[in-house]
Amino acid sequence: MSIADPFHSLREKIKEQYTWPSLYMFKFIVPQAKVDEVKQIFPKHEVQTKPSSKGTYVSVTAKVMANSTEEIIAIYQKAQSIKGIISL
Repeated sequence: MSIADPFHSLREKIKEQYTWPSLYMFKFIVPQAKVDEVKQIFPKHEVQTKPSSKGTYVSVTAKVMANSTEEIIAIYQKAQSIKGIISL
C-alpha cells in the first residue's frame, strides 16, 4: 500500500503555472509566537510580516528565487512542521 502524496495537487498546480528558475511568493499566517520559526525557513531571503488587528496572528510573506517545483515543495514541507501555521 502506497502513501498518498499530500502535496500532489499543489505540485501539479506549480508545474502548470511556473517555468524555472522563477520568483515564487510564499504567504503564511502564524500565531505571533511562531514568526521566528517561519523566518528560519528563509535565512537568505527578505521576509515581510504584518500583524493582525489584535496582534494574535501575523501574516508572513517571503519571495524566493527557486530553480524547481521540488524546491518549493521542500519549503512547504518544512513549514508544515510549525504548529498553527496556515499556508495561503
